[in-house]
Amino acid sequence: MSAININLQAITAARNLSQNQELLGQALNRISSGSKIIKPSDDAAGVAVSGKLDAQSLRVQAAATNVQNAVSYTQTADGFMGGMNKILSRMSELSSLAHDTTKNAADVALYQTEFTSLQDQLRATIGGTTAEIGGTAGVTAPLGSFNGTTLFGSSAGLTVTIGSSVGQDITIPNSNFRTGAMLSLINQDAGGNYLIKAADANVTDTIINATQQVATQRATLGAVASRLNLAASTLTVEGENLTSTISQIRDTDVAEESTRYAKYNILVQAGTSMLAQANQDPKSVLTLLQR
Repeated sequence: MSAININLQAITAARNLSQNQELLGQALNRISSGSKIIKPSDDAAGVAVSGKLDAQSLRVQAAATNVQNAVSYTQTADGFMGGMNKILSRMSELSSLAHDTTKNAADVALYQTEFTSLQDQLRATIGGTTAEIGGTAGVTAPLGSFNGTTLFGSSAGLTVTIGSSVGQDITIPNSNFRTGAMLSLINQDAGGNYLIKAADANVTDTIINATQQVATQRATLGAVASRLNLAASTLTVEGENLTSTISQIRDTDVAEESTRYAKYNILVQAGTSMLAQANQDPKSVLTLLQR
């Protein structure tokens, strides 16, 4: 039907052109931003899911940091205990030399001087109050510490969060050397004198027991370190999977979107041309009126 008041073809062409222009703009925004969710209405469910995954990803990253710090903690503690083991080995050697009947009192005194120096080093590393390790003054800032946390005291150990959910924890047990055979080696009387000396009859047994005490704590700490390393590997994989999932929801597939952009670009150009053509159709009515 030829009409002047209403040009249905032009109205339809204008509607199609408007839709294609909107889709073309959407494709352009996705390519330029790298995100296929420009506004929540683009993918309401995707916005909600990716938001929760973002929070979980941040928790996983925080847990990974916790685990790495805990690994550093165990490595630091083990390093100190390795040093203690060397000190105890030397003290054992000195005690054996001090018990040599061919040595005179001056020789034994020299061995005792080094023995006392090694006791001082153990005491400074382990630390403790006078109620715990005796002496005229306690060691409130021991060498054996990590970020302000004492490594070898009587604390209840550390609990490390190793996952993104509640209850995913690992407890690092304390390595308390302010007790047992190690305490016997570093304990002092009220005058600041050590209660055990290199030439004492039972010193060798005490050193052997202290060495076993250190070895047991190192084995325990090593087992925890193995669990922490496994947790670190698991968190790395979990973080990668979360990142991949979030990317699939949010990130633009540039190849796919470029194809869509080219399609709508052609449709817009064609629609513009057809709209112009549709607007020319009413002129055919003038031809009829001129006859």
